[in-house]
Amino acid sequence: MSVRNPRIRHLRAYTVDAQGGADYHDQPAGHWIDDHIATPMSVYPEYRQSRQSFGIDVLGSLVVEAEADDGTVGFAVTTGGEPAAWIIENHLARFVEGAPAAGLERIWDQMYRSTLFYGRKGLVLNAISGVDLALWDLLGKLREQPVHALLGGPVREEQVFYATGARPDLAESMGFIGGKMPLRHGPAEGEEGLRANVEAMTSMRERVGDDFFLAYDCWMSLDVPYATRLGHRLAGQGVRWIEEALPPDDYWGYAELRRNLPPGMLTSTGEHEAGRLGFRLLLDMDCADILQPDVGWCGGLTELVKISALADAHGKLVVPHGSSVYSYHFVITRHNSPFAEFLMMAPQADEVVPMFSPLLLDEPVPVGGRLTLPDTPGFGVRLNPECALRRPFQH
Repeated sequence: MSVRNPRIRHLRAYTVDAQGGADYHDQPAGHWIDDHIATPMSVYPEYRQSRQSFGIDVLGSLVVEAEADDGTVGFAVTTGGEPAAWIIENHLARFVEGAPAAGLERIWDQMYRSTLFYGRKGLVLNAISGVDLALWDLLGKLREQPVHALLGGPVREEQVFYATGARPDLAESMGFIGGKMPLRHGPAEGEEGLRANVEAMTSMRERVGDDFFLAYDCWMSLDVPYATRLGHRLAGQGVRWIEEALPPDDYWGYAELRRNLPPGMLTSTGEHEAGRLGFRLLLDMDCADILQPDVGWCGGLTELVKISALADAHGKLVVPHGSSVYSYHFVITRHNSPFAEFLMMAPQADEVVPMFSPLLLDEPVPVGGRLTLPDTPGFGVRLNPECALRRPFQH
C-alpha cells in the first residue's frame, strides 16, 4: 500500500485593514491597552499617554496561508503587516513551496539560515513564525489531528489562566488564578510616578484575595535601580513577578535585577526575545525565573519546542506571552508550562472576549479561568470571511 506524502503547493501572505486581530494594540481610543502605560518611550513626555502615539500599531496583522497539493489550506496570524508579507513572498516562499508538508524542521532551518544576514530577530522572526504556525496548522489538518496531539498530547485535562489587563479584581471574579497589571509610570516620572505605581498595586491587593497572585508588566520601560526599588516597595503584597522590566538585550541588567529582588519575587522576560540562542543566553546568565516567548514572534512552534526544552533543563518555567490558540496548544503539552496567559481584550477589561477578534472564528476562551481544548484538526480556528484580506505582494 502506497503512502501519500502531500507537498506544499502555494504560500501566500496577506494583510488585514480591520482594527484588532493579531495586532491587538490597534484599538480605538479609550481601550485600557493604550492608556498611559510605561514604555521605553516614556522618557519623552509627548509619548507617555498613548503607545499608539509612537507607533506601536504601525505593523498591523499578518495572515499566512499554506496550501497543500490536495487543496488543504493551513493558516496562521501574527503581527508584521506589509513588511513581513514582502519577506514571505519574496524570500521565504522558495523554501516552502514544493517541500513536503511534514518537513517542518528542514523548512524552518532554511528560512532561518537564509535570513541571518538581515534577520536573526524582530520582523524577520515574525515572518518565519507566521509561516511555521501556518505549516503546523496545515499538517494537523492533513493528519486530521489537533496541533497539541502532534506535539505529543496533553499532560493535563485542562489549562488554567491568569489574566492580563487593567482590572485584576474583575478577573478574579471570572475564575482566573492571577492578574497582571500594566505599569503606568516610568523612571522619568520620578518619585511621584513610583509612588503612584506602588499605590496602584497596593489598592489592587486590597481588592483581591490572598491566594490570587498579582504581577506587574513593565514593558521594557525601567532600569535596574528603579526596578529594584519598585520590587522592594512591593514586598509583602503577593506580587508573583516583575515582567520585562528592562530592554530585552540587557542580559547583564536582568541577571543583576534577579539577584536584587526580594525573596519570593520572580523575574520574567522573553516576550521580545527570539530564537533558542537568545533564550539560551537568558538561561546561561540566570536572567529570569520565567521565560515568556511569544510563539508568533520567537520563531514559531518549531522553535518554541526547543526553547522550552532548554528552559526545562535549567529548571525554569515557560509561560508564553499571550498568543491565543497558538500558545494554548503548546502549553497543554508541557509540564514546565503550568498555566497560560489570557489578554483581556475588552476595552475596560471587564469581560472575556476572544483575543484575536474579529479576525478568527471559533477562537476558544477560558470559562471560569479554565479551558479544555477541542480536538478540531490543526489549531481549530477559521478566518473570519468578513475581514477582507489583501495580498500586497505576489511571487
